Amino acid sequence: MRFIIATFLLSALLAPALQAADIPADLDALLDKVQREGVLEQQQNKLREANFVSSRDDQAKLLAEAKAQLAFEEQRSALLNQSFQDHEKGLTEKENLLQEKSGSLGELFGTVRQISNDSRSVLENSMVSAQKPERTGFLTAMAERKQQPTIEELRTLWLMLQEEMTESGKVSRFNTSIITAEGKMEARDVTRIGVFTAFSDGKFLRYLPETDSLVELGRQPVDRLRSLITDFESITDGELMPVVVDPTRGAIMALLVQAPDLEERIAQGGWIGFIILGLGAIGLLLAIQRFIFLGIAGRGIAQQQKQTAPSLKNPLGRILSVYSEGMQDIETLSLKLDEAILREIPKIERGLITLAMLAAIAPMLGLLGTVSGMIETFQSITLFGTGDPKLMSGGISQALVTTELGLAVAIPLLLIHSAISSKSNRLVQILDEESAAIVARNAERLNGNTY
Repeated sequence: MRFIIATFLLSALLAPALQAADIPADLDALLDKVQREGVLEQQQNKLREANFVSSRDDQAKLLAEAKAQLAFEEQRSALLNQSFQDHEKGLTEKENLLQEKSGSLGELFGTVRQISNDSRSVLENSMVSAQKPERTGFLTAMAERKQQPTIEELRTLWLMLQEEMTESGKVSRFNTSIITAEGKMEARDVTRIGVFTAFSDGKFLRYLPETDSLVELGRQPVDRLRSLITDFESITDGELMPVVVDPTRGAIMALLVQAPDLEERIAQGGWIGFIILGLGAIGLLLAIQRFIFLGIAGRGIAQQQKQTAPSLKNPLGRILSVYSEGMQDIETLSLKLDEAILREIPKIERGLITLAMLAAIAPMLGLLGTVSGMIETFQSITLFGTGDPKLMSGGISQALVTTELGLAVAIPLLLIHSAISSKSNRLVQILDEESAAIVARNAERLNGNTY
């Protein structure tokens, strides 16, 4: 670009000088110059014409070659279209022939994929996978592939299903890493009962298909079941021993460990439940004290009936001591005996009213807990709706547990009250009988002296 600009500038500067140099000096020089320039222009025109003719011939040649190439390509395109149509027709015929030849193989392929998919879910949740992991990769590939399975793949699928059936009826012992209840990984010897139950060191295990590992139950079943598996782990091959088997493959065991124990069940009753239990404990202590007192009093009365000298350590002895004070008339003696019996009755019947009140208050408190629990349940429904039953379970648990605790306390207290009342009435009846006998003997003695 700079060269072109410099050339134009130089031409502009030198043009006046060149024009001054080309000016003819006379008319002859002017004529001679015109003739020369005419000849030169004719030569240039002839050269241009020759170049134009040559370019025209070249373009015509190129046009002819392009037309020939176009005709060739059109002919080739027609041949390719005809070949495509022929191949498309042949492909359709071969596909129809393939479907005709395959026949039931298409249904077989669908069946194999369905079985592979179903078997994959079974093997993923099977306890056998804890002993033989990475069994589901082949089944996943079979369930997702689009080609027909080979004979070898069908044989492998059959062998895997056969192995699962065989392992479901075997008792196996193997060493593997398990997750303890504290969240630690430990290598332990595990005993597997088919595909139903697994345990180690006297603790039940459950299988986690997400991690292909066994984990201890955070809450173990009752000691009776644990003692069975502890004894089973200590036996040798060939011995027979009962063992725990969960036919639901862990569902029943999960429900057993989720069931609340006695402490958790009591805690569900809330503060009302603790009050009911407190009243029950008070009633139980009072009943024990009364049973002990009445037992001692009953033995003292029985001993007093066998001897003549009155003893002040038992109710009957204290009553007889009134008669031993001296000879009295019948009415005075009867009144003194009645007075002595009235002094002993409160000691014998002490606590009966309290037990009756506790037995009546316990179910009332249970009813109060029921009402409180239902109020809490309705509040949960108001706030969160009925979509999640777990939100309502707390109030329902309190309602039912307090009722259960109230009845569990009231029924024994009523039975205890009835037993103590019967025992005290029997003692009071003995005192009445003995005092009546004393009055009768004195009356007979007085009547005999009169005659």
